[in-house]
Amino acid sequence: MKLKNLEDLFVDELKDIYDAEKQLTKALPKMAKAVESEELREAFEQHLEETKGQVERLEEVFRLLEKPARGKKCKAMEGLLEEGADLLDEDAETAVLEAGLICAAQKVEHYEIATYGTLARWASDLGQDEAAKLLEETLTEEKSTDERLTEIAAQINREAEQPEAK
Repeated sequence: MKLKNLEDLFVDELKDIYDAEKQLTKALPKMAKAVESEELREAFEQHLEETKGQVERLEEVFRLLEKPARGKKCKAMEGLLEEGADLLDEDAETAVLEAGLICAAQKVEHYEIATYGTLARWASDLGQDEAAKLLEETLTEEKSTDERLTEIAAQINREAEQPEAK
Protein backbone atom coordinates (compact mmCIF):
# COMPACT_ATOMS: atom_id res chain seq x y z
CA MET A 1 0.00 0.00 0.00
CA LYS A 2 1.35 3.39 -0.97
CA LEU A 3 1.04 5.99 1.76
CA LYS A 4 0.01 9.15 -0.06
CA ASN A 5 -1.42 11.16 2.82
CA LEU A 6 -2.26 11.19 6.53
CA GLU A 7 -5.44 9.18 5.97
CA ASP A 8 -3.47 6.37 4.31
CA LEU A 9 -1.00 6.38 7.21
CA PHE A 10 -3.89 6.43 9.70
CA VAL A 11 -5.51 3.36 8.12
CA ASP A 12 -2.14 1.59 7.90
CA GLU A 13 -1.50 2.15 11.61
CA LEU A 14 -5.05 1.07 12.46
CA LYS A 15 -4.32 -2.23 10.71
CA ASP A 16 -1.11 -2.57 12.73
CA ILE A 17 -2.75 -1.99 16.12
CA TYR A 18 -5.68 -4.21 15.15
CA ASP A 19 -3.25 -7.09 14.66
CA ALA A 20 -1.43 -6.12 17.86
CA GLU A 21 -4.63 -6.34 19.90
CA LYS A 22 -5.50 -9.70 18.37
CA GLN A 23 -2.03 -11.00 19.29
CA LEU A 24 -2.55 -9.72 22.83
CA THR A 25 -5.84 -11.60 23.22
CA LYS A 26 -3.86 -14.81 22.71
CA ALA A 27 -1.03 -13.87 25.10
CA LEU A 28 -2.97 -12.56 28.10
CA PRO A 29 -4.53 -15.91 29.06
CA LYS A 30 -1.05 -17.49 29.15
CA MET A 31 0.22 -14.68 31.35
CA ALA A 32 -2.75 -14.99 33.70
CA LYS A 33 -2.23 -18.73 34.00
CA ALA A 34 1.47 -18.32 34.83
CA VAL A 35 1.05 -16.15 37.95
CA GLU A 36 0.17 -16.99 41.54
CA SER A 37 -0.78 -13.46 42.57
CA GLU A 38 -4.56 -13.29 42.51
CA GLU A 39 -4.46 -9.52 42.03
CA LEU A 40 -2.12 -9.80 39.04
CA ARG A 41 -4.14 -12.65 37.53
CA GLU A 42 -7.31 -10.56 37.85
CA ALA A 43 -5.55 -7.59 36.22
CA PHE A 44 -4.49 -9.73 33.26
CA GLU A 45 -7.98 -11.25 32.96
CA GLN A 46 -9.67 -7.86 33.20
CA HIS A 47 -7.34 -6.48 30.54
CA LEU A 48 -8.17 -9.44 28.31
CA GLU A 49 -11.84 -8.46 28.46
CA GLU A 50 -10.94 -4.80 27.78
CA THR A 51 -8.75 -5.87 24.87
CA LYS A 52 -11.64 -7.78 23.32
CA GLY A 53 -13.69 -4.57 23.58
CA GLN A 54 -10.83 -2.61 22.05
CA VAL A 55 -10.81 -4.98 19.06
CA GLU A 56 -14.54 -4.29 18.65
CA ARG A 57 -13.91 -0.55 18.89
CA LEU A 58 -11.25 -0.79 16.18
CA GLU A 59 -13.71 -2.68 14.01
CA GLU A 60 -16.16 0.21 14.54
CA VAL A 61 -13.46 2.70 13.50
CA PHE A 62 -12.89 0.70 10.31
CA ARG A 63 -16.67 0.77 9.68
CA LEU A 64 -16.73 4.54 10.20
CA LEU A 65 -13.94 4.87 7.63
CA GLU A 66 -15.70 2.44 5.30
CA LYS A 67 -12.62 0.23 5.27
CA PRO A 68 -12.41 -3.53 5.88
CA ALA A 69 -11.22 -4.48 9.37
CA ARG A 70 -8.00 -6.24 8.45
CA GLY A 71 -4.79 -6.43 10.33
CA LYS A 72 -1.23 -6.04 9.17
CA LYS A 73 1.43 -8.01 11.04
CA CYS A 74 2.49 -5.91 14.03
CA LYS A 75 6.14 -6.81 14.43
CA ALA A 76 6.51 -4.60 17.50
CA MET A 77 3.82 -6.46 19.44
CA GLU A 78 5.17 -9.77 18.20
CA GLY A 79 8.58 -8.87 19.64
CA LEU A 80 7.20 -7.59 22.93
CA LEU A 81 5.09 -10.70 23.41
CA GLU A 82 8.00 -12.93 22.48
CA GLU A 83 10.05 -11.34 25.26
CA GLY A 84 7.25 -12.09 27.70
CA ALA A 85 6.96 -15.66 26.45
CA ASP A 86 10.72 -16.15 26.87
CA LEU A 87 10.34 -15.08 30.49
CA LEU A 88 7.81 -17.88 31.04
CA ASP A 89 10.51 -20.38 30.08
CA GLU A 90 12.96 -19.09 32.69
CA ASP A 91 13.59 -20.91 35.98
CA ALA A 92 12.52 -18.03 38.22
CA GLU A 93 11.15 -17.59 41.70
CA THR A 94 7.42 -16.82 41.57
CA ALA A 95 7.66 -13.16 42.60
CA VAL A 96 10.61 -12.60 40.26
CA LEU A 97 8.65 -14.10 37.35
CA GLU A 98 5.63 -11.97 38.24
CA ALA A 99 7.76 -8.81 38.43
CA GLY A 100 9.16 -9.67 35.00
CA LEU A 101 5.69 -10.26 33.57
CA ILE A 102 4.53 -6.91 34.90
CA CYS A 103 7.50 -5.32 33.13
CA ALA A 104 6.60 -7.14 29.91
CA ALA A 105 2.96 -6.10 30.23
CA GLN A 106 3.89 -2.47 30.85
CA LYS A 107 6.11 -2.46 27.75
CA VAL A 108 3.01 -3.54 25.82
CA GLU A 109 0.88 -0.87 27.51
CA HIS A 110 3.36 1.88 26.69
CA TYR A 111 3.45 0.79 23.06
CA GLU A 112 -0.34 0.87 22.97
CA ILE A 113 -0.52 4.24 24.74
CA ALA A 114 1.85 5.76 22.17
CA THR A 115 -0.11 4.25 19.29
CA TYR A 116 -3.59 5.15 20.49
CA GLY A 117 -2.51 8.68 21.41
CA THR A 118 -1.20 9.20 17.90
CA LEU A 119 -4.22 7.57 16.23
CA ALA A 120 -6.67 9.67 18.26
CA ARG A 121 -4.81 12.85 17.25
CA TRP A 122 -4.76 11.84 13.60
CA ALA A 123 -8.46 10.95 13.67
CA SER A 124 -9.23 14.38 15.09
CA ASP A 125 -6.99 16.09 12.53
CA LEU A 126 -8.79 14.19 9.77
CA GLY A 127 -12.21 15.30 11.05
CA GLN A 128 -13.08 11.77 12.19
CA ASP A 129 -14.47 12.88 15.53
CA GLU A 130 -16.38 9.69 16.31
CA ALA A 131 -13.31 7.58 15.54
CA ALA A 132 -11.21 9.92 17.70
CA LYS A 133 -13.62 9.43 20.59
CA LEU A 134 -13.42 5.64 20.28
CA LEU A 135 -9.63 5.74 20.14
CA GLU A 136 -9.49 8.08 23.16
CA GLU A 137 -11.66 5.62 25.10
CA THR A 138 -9.13 2.87 24.41
CA LEU A 139 -6.25 5.22 25.28
CA THR A 140 -7.86 5.87 28.67
CA GLU A 141 -8.18 2.12 29.32
CA GLU A 142 -4.56 1.51 28.39
CA LYS A 143 -3.36 4.25 30.76
CA SER A 144 -5.54 2.83 33.53
CA THR A 145 -4.12 -0.67 33.02
CA ASP A 146 -0.58 0.72 33.16
CA GLU A 147 -1.36 2.49 36.45
CA ARG A 148 -2.91 -0.64 37.94
CA LEU A 149 0.14 -2.69 36.98
CA THR A 150 2.38 -0.12 38.65
CA GLU A 151 0.34 -0.42 41.86
CA ILE A 152 0.47 -4.23 41.80
CA ALA A 153 4.21 -4.10 41.12
CA ALA A 154 4.87 -2.28 44.40
CA GLN A 155 4.07 -5.40 46.45
CA ILE A 156 5.41 -7.96 44.01
CA ASN A 157 8.72 -6.11 43.62
CA ARG A 158 9.20 -6.19 47.42
CA GLU A 159 8.59 -9.94 47.36
CA ALA A 160 11.01 -10.36 44.44
CA GLU A 161 13.74 -8.53 46.34
CA GLN A 162 13.68 -11.16 49.04
CA PRO A 163 11.82 -14.21 47.73
CA GLU A 164 12.90 -16.41 50.63
CA ALA A 165 10.91 -14.16 52.99
CA LYS A 166 7.65 -15.08 51.24
